[in-house]
Amino acid sequence: MRKKIVAGNWKCNTNVSEGIELAKAVDKLTAKEAANDVVVILGVPFTHLTKVVESVDVNRIGVAAQNCAAEAKGAFTGEVSAEMVKSTGADYVILGHSERREYYGETSEILNKKLALALANGLTPIYCCGEPLEVREKEQQNVFVKNQLEETIFKLSVEDFKKLIIAYEPIWAIGTGKTATSDQAQEIHAFIRETIANKFGNEIADDVSILYGGSCKPGNAKELFANKDVDGGLIGGASLKADDFLGIINGF
Repeated sequence: MRKKIVAGNWKCNTNVSEGIELAKAVDKLTAKEAANDVVVILGVPFTHLTKVVESVDVNRIGVAAQNCAAEAKGAFTGEVSAEMVKSTGADYVILGHSERREYYGETSEILNKKLALALANGLTPIYCCGEPLEVREKEQQNVFVKNQLEETIFKLSVEDFKKLIIAYEPIWAIGTGKTATSDQAQEIHAFIRETIANKFGNEIADDVSILYGGSCKPGNAKELFANKDVDGGLIGGASLKADDFLGIINGF
């Protein structure tokens, strides 16, 4: 049975002390109220990793970096390698986020290098995919997302693919005033799972967790998570408030 997962992506928010305070608040609330069968992950800035790992019960809460370098080591000023991330105690890394693709020009070639290094260092990638507004308006989302998968994670071995978490981001519904419906989320998640089944088989497709990454909040989490192919969420803004994040976790 595939895992139910709620992962927060703090993005470029909070200083270290604020991050520790938020992590401790999430840890405290989830210890008391959250469902035991939901995997909770905090995706925090590089500067926070070690302190957040120390501030939570890592048996209940996983910690993720929001990125890692495409190189193992060397003269790459400002980069943080997968090995460095792993050395902090983090177990996850978010890769392929739409903001990394759009703002920093991350290509499939770059992401393939990052995936290989993350997996080689024992990190679980949370791999993001999803289409922008112009693609959705042309109803080409299935072709677009399938290409993203084929160019990257479909190149992995079966054993490595089984280690992934996938997050679908409806980029067109983030900051545009448009809203993805629960039915639209289920439709694309089902397509992603079917595409995986065609590549790796039904058993593997049925076992991979696919998270929804578009404007999930306490008010709509239950409806979204009720869909059979939506296994949780990759949460942005709502993960910056412990109570809101708990409300989403309890959407299951």
